[in-house]
Amino acid sequence: DFVVEELPLYEASGEGTHLYLRIEKQNLTTREAVRRIARTAGKEPRDVGYAGLKDAAAITRQTLSIEHVDPAVFSDVDLGRMKILAIDRHGNKLKLGHLAGNRFVLKIRDVSQGDVDAVRKIVGKMTDRGVPNYFGPQRFGARGDNGLVGRAAICGDFEGAVAVILGRPGEADSGAILKARQLFDAGKVEEAWGAWPSSCQEQRRLCNAVIRARGDCRKAWRAVDRTLRKLYLSAYQSQPFNAVLARRIGAIDTVERGDMAYKHVNGACFRVEDVAEEQPRCDAFEISPTGPIFGKRMTELIEAPGALEAAVLADDGIDLARFAPVAGVKLDGARRPLRVPLADPTVDDGTDESGYFIELTFSLPPGSYATAVTREVCKNDGT
Repeated sequence: DFVVEELPLYEASGEGTHLYLRIEKQNLTTREAVRRIARTAGKEPRDVGYAGLKDAAAITRQTLSIEHVDPAVFSDVDLGRMKILAIDRHGNKLKLGHLAGNRFVLKIRDVSQGDVDAVRKIVGKMTDRGVPNYFGPQRFGARGDNGLVGRAAICGDFEGAVAVILGRPGEADSGAILKARQLFDAGKVEEAWGAWPSSCQEQRRLCNAVIRARGDCRKAWRAVDRTLRKLYLSAYQSQPFNAVLARRIGAIDTVERGDMAYKHVNGACFRVEDVAEEQPRCDAFEISPTGPIFGKRMTELIEAPGALEAAVLADDGIDLARFAPVAGVKLDGARRPLRVPLADPTVDDGTDESGYFIELTFSLPPGSYATAVTREVCKNDGT
């Protein structure tokens, strides 16, 4: 019911030292796919390039790259819930952002046949006005607490950050994981390390680091994989953006004086000084207002839009000066458009072995979430 196809920024040339592996995975994270490819090739995960992270709870197709590997090592190999669709060659490693966007095919169930006309109207509105560019729930992790970890680290509260990762059990926790979290909260760190199942390698590594550092969580934080540290910090940066977007949701197709406007043709931003001059460009979807990814190099807004963003950060008790490098991870910041175009949308319905469904097909730019579309269509609790 959920298929994602990565749209490449460029095609492989057929020549070069890097293998480009087109893969299809199901119910598997991109990071786990990377680990499996690296293990098969006898390399480290850092040697594998990818253009973007794809949902775990979906059928997803994307390209990974790896250098100086004989393609024969991938012949007849069992990769579990992943398979290699094609292998090509190119001259450079894939890096984050090397994609044109993503194409989604989604089936919505538990709906009636009369709902399809309403869905078409909603999709039509989004085609005209744009999709609210919310960061989706997957940005915040399976337990929804990645932002809590990131906020704690930004505030220098590494004990709190480690506690969220290793303790503080929630409704989603059960079995050995629940026991490990309870033991950590009880101060039984060595027992907690033994309780974490082998599948939770990151938690086991961090728990062991806490033991070796004799409880110094600032030192232990360095044991967290740098990519994961960046993910936690980025998750917190996403929260103020979503809050600003929520406050401006009725005017995502309107620019104000003091805004930084985003040019959809090339991603450049500029200050809005004359609203009367720029609004027609916004109406034509050439430009859009932006929200904050707070960081040291982010351009701050002025006048009313700036006051709104400052208020959102103040409401969370965070000062902009906090967005300095955290344990070696830079937080540069950026401007992100409050809306993105919905490309090539279709709405169909049908029936299969699981019953009636409404099928949505559409494309979004890199970094945008299909859940932003489905929340507008479903109008449920916002998740």
